[in-house]
Amino acid sequence: MKRNHTKKSCLALGAGVAVLVSTLLWSTPLIAYDYSFSGESTTILRMRTTIDKKDLFPAYEYLRLNMTDKRSDGSGVSFYLGAWGRVDLGDKSTSSSTDGDLQYAYLTYHAPKNNTAATVGRQFISEGVAAERIDGLYLRSDFAYGINASAFFGNSVITEPTYQGGTVIYGTRISQSDKKYYTVGLSALKSEREDNSRYREEEGFDLWLRPLQQIDLAGRSTYNSITDGWMEHSYAATFSPLSTLRFGADFSRINFKDYLYGMTTSALSTTNPIWKSNERQTAVGVNAAYSAIKNLTIAADYKFYSYNQSGDSSYFGGKATYSLPEAMVVGAGFHRMSGEISKLRYVELRAFASKKIGHADLTIDAININYDNRINGIKNSFAITGAAGYEFNRRLRVGADVEYSRNPDFDNEVRALVKATYTFDSKFTAEGGTKSEK
Repeated sequence: MKRNHTKKSCLALGAGVAVLVSTLLWSTPLIAYDYSFSGESTTILRMRTTIDKKDLFPAYEYLRLNMTDKRSDGSGVSFYLGAWGRVDLGDKSTSSSTDGDLQYAYLTYHAPKNNTAATVGRQFISEGVAAERIDGLYLRSDFAYGINASAFFGNSVITEPTYQGGTVIYGTRISQSDKKYYTVGLSALKSEREDNSRYREEEGFDLWLRPLQQIDLAGRSTYNSITDGWMEHSYAATFSPLSTLRFGADFSRINFKDYLYGMTTSALSTTNPIWKSNERQTAVGVNAAYSAIKNLTIAADYKFYSYNQSGDSSYFGGKATYSLPEAMVVGAGFHRMSGEISKLRYVELRAFASKKIGHADLTIDAININYDNRINGIKNSFAITGAAGYEFNRRLRVGADVEYSRNPDFDNEVRALVKATYTFDSKFTAEGGTKSEK
């Protein structure tokens, strides 16, 4: 069974499904209670010069379409489609001057009770250990006593056609929760190769706890059954004794050999040196934020990183932000990175500001990194970004930003981006007449 489809066939399939779904929804106006159609078109032009002196001007088009049919009994049918295309107006940014892909195209049915839903098509699954883009089927429902169950089955969407992964992927998650106090979940996924050999087998545990209104704890642990090792532990807690004061802490541990096993991106595959090195990362952090006066927030943070082969490092500092909602934000920060290698020994300074003037907004962000020792002859690295946007009306927004930087890889680098976003939507009554069209 072929698991990878060509991009042209994916786009054609998505367009065909969109036409079919639209026809089905529009052909049953007497059953429909509230039908709506909306979409967004985003055009982006990027400009930069590469280290080998290529002038890159790739133009991107992102299109998102949503169609929803809500029924009088509380059920509903929805269809979502997202696709993008690229054309190079200058030198080639990849081996081809054009590219495109179908990001998602799926149909969802929502039942009137128990939060039951069924989704079919290209979609992103986020359930416990699963964070996958698949072509397939997803089911979920709530049951008595706070129990929830979900399952999915399909083919993994591989963004690199030459990369060989599993042919099929499937998994499930079961959880039990009290919406006010906690959620505890168990999940698993499995992927097999064409010869039915094991490709991925992962199990996980996730939880969210709120024993008191002021305390939140969330995290997950994931295990790899093929390598017989823990892939990741990641947990974070917050404590807010006052509305103006918040404390936080987090802990994570990643075993790269277990975590990167079976990855569908070649850069993270078993050929990557970090996989073979059996490297592990442990990170422990604490932070605090206090609103001393109205609109002013002062924050401090500390994070310790430990690698079993690359050594240890600490990142710590603070930030102050003053904001007036819908009007202005200004802030500045100072951080120190202290590590065992030259690239991880520096002082970081940052200042930023944004201002809204009528339908326009302006932003400037500057960051400076001063290394303890020169990196490729560079002692001081910086980046200055300026951005501006204008909202002509609720449908059309145009923006642009320019970044000028110097770093150990570039003596001087300029990047620019121009972006235009257009949105549209319509609603229709049960009889099929236009209720509101915008």
